[in-house]
Parts: sequence; C-alpha cells; structure tokens
Amino acid sequence: MTTELTLDAVHDGDALPELAVEVTATTIVLGALAARDWRPMHHDHDFAVNRNGTQDIFLNTPNQAAWFERFITDWTGPTGRLGRMTFRMKGSVFPGDLMVMAGTVTSVDTDDVGCAWIGLDIAVAVDDDVKTTCTARVAVPTTDDDNPWTRKGDQWKP
Repeated sequence: MTTELTLDAVHDGDALPELAVEVTATTIVLGALAARDWRPMHHDHDFAVNRNGTQDIFLNTPNQAAWFERFITDWTGPTGRLGRMTFRMKGSVFPGDLMVMAGTVTSVDTDDVGCAWIGLDIAVAVDDDVKTTCTARVAVPTTDDDNPWTRKGDQWKP
C-alpha cells in the first residue's frame, strides 16, 4: 500500500501548502444547498444586503468546515483521517473574495495504541485579513503499510 504522507515526513513547525480559492456566488450557494441551509443570507443577495446588512451572501459554517476538511486531506492524502476540528469565524467570506487557506503543524506524536497524530493551526484569510481560525487533529499512517482508517474501537482515540 502506498500513502502520500507518513509520520516520518512531518515535523513540528512545517507549513502546509496554501490553497487559494476564488469564491463565487455559486461556491456559496452550492455549499449552503449541500448543507441544507435554506437561510436566505446564503443565497439571496437582496436579503443579505437589505435585511442582514452585509455586503453580499456569505459562506455558511458547514461550507467552511468542508473547506477545512478538504485543505487537510489534500495535504495528508487519502489515508489522512480527521480526528477533531474546531474553528472560529471572525469575519465573512463573500463572492469575489480570494480565500487563502494556510496551515502550520503544531504537534507530531503517537498515542499509546500506535496511532500517529498531527496537530494543525489553520487560517482562512482574505486580503491578509484572517476570517476564520481552525485547530485540527488528524491521524496519518506511521508507515507505508499503516492506515488510520482501519482503526476501530479502542484503537481509535480521536
């Protein structure tokens, strides 16, 4: 079995490759629809501007969570398994924004059952203004023949 990222390739302080995404109204609306979030501030420009007082429709919480998950698993490859993730939205992401995701490895360790864990600090910025911060814990293979997705029960302690 070949994996894209194993524990020995990761070090505390490593920077993850940035992901830049040009956000469109479609990006925002499709994310809201996928999350079954029918609130009009995520698809109705007039409502968002005239009733909510924002500049336009904006990314919802589940949409941002999905972008964080994609960012993490693009880096780890298919055997990376998200254990925990928390994030704090500080500002909105609108159509026309260039959303830039960047991250840093904050910890590298192996738990008592042999699962390798990587701690991450991630931020979403628009024009160098941080809109959302995120911390995550992701399991990665310890070796080429390991796979965190096979861990169950007492072997999986996210």
